[in-house]
Amino acid sequence: MVDLNNCEAVLRVPVTEIPDEWFERLSDDEKDSEFVAMQSKTYFEDTWAQFKKNRLALVSLVFLFILILAAVFVPMFSPYTYDGQNLMQRNAASSWQHPFGTDKFGRDIFVRVMYGARISLSVGFAAALLNLIIGVVYGGICGYIGGRFDLILMRVVDILYSVPTLLYVILIMLIFGSNIFSVLLAICVSSWVGMARQVRAQVLSLKEQEFAQAAFVLGASRPRILFKHLIINCMGPIIVNTTLMVPDAIFTEAFLAFVGIGISIPMASWGTMANDARAIIMLYPMQMVWPVLAISLTMLSLHFIGDGLSDALDPRKR
Repeated sequence: MVDLNNCEAVLRVPVTEIPDEWFERLSDDEKDSEFVAMQSKTYFEDTWAQFKKNRLALVSLVFLFILILAAVFVPMFSPYTYDGQNLMQRNAASSWQHPFGTDKFGRDIFVRVMYGARISLSVGFAAALLNLIIGVVYGGICGYIGGRFDLILMRVVDILYSVPTLLYVILIMLIFGSNIFSVLLAICVSSWVGMARQVRAQVLSLKEQEFAQAAFVLGASRPRILFKHLIINCMGPIIVNTTLMVPDAIFTEAFLAFVGIGISIPMASWGTMANDARAIIMLYPMQMVWPVLAISLTMLSLHFIGDGLSDALDPRKR
């Protein structure tokens, strides 16, 4: 070992001339005594690990996955179709043949609920995807460019936001008719505004930080800085907002179908089924319960998933 009392003399000795007996070799146990190991995780692995801690969000994700599988395969393999009528079994109660019973035309309600899940979930996820693309691109460009360009485009957003959504829906239905495309277009006309405002606010705060300035100094192009540096760093709020758009779109589609200006019959969506059961709710209340229960559970599960993602993606909530 080195004699600490003779440090001044030691410092004057070249490293190549220090004798080996001045040092003592450590054993393997002593080498690892202060070794601290931590398994490295990717961003998605860490997010998934945090998400699994939220039991409600995990159960909701499993429920949504089962619902999607049932919506895909039940109408394919069931002996009944969503529009197949059997007037001899009208308003039948629940049985092994018809788990949810039949409606006033003898159609199997279970198959219609699963077929309605196809339409409602398709509209919800498609609307969320379109709003994600439009809102992120529009808000990101406005926030990054700024100035008069940002001022003009955000005033357009304010004008769109000031017009009631129901007015868009009625005008689009009159032009394109009652179909899935019309419902999807009506939902997407103004619902991307919230996403654009959120992304714009995030980009405005991030573009002045050091990493964005360093990328600009190194010669990165504006699109690369926007999409590779700024948008990526605000993906947490974007993902959470997107998951919450899905239940909003599902509820809007169900509401439009319930009031009679959405998807037209005989196509089965949860809103049209609730509208059909409204006239006979006092006699056969279960025909109203099944589509309303499907809407409620789906929206509840999506909200729980959104809360779980919000906790998993935000390090301040851990």
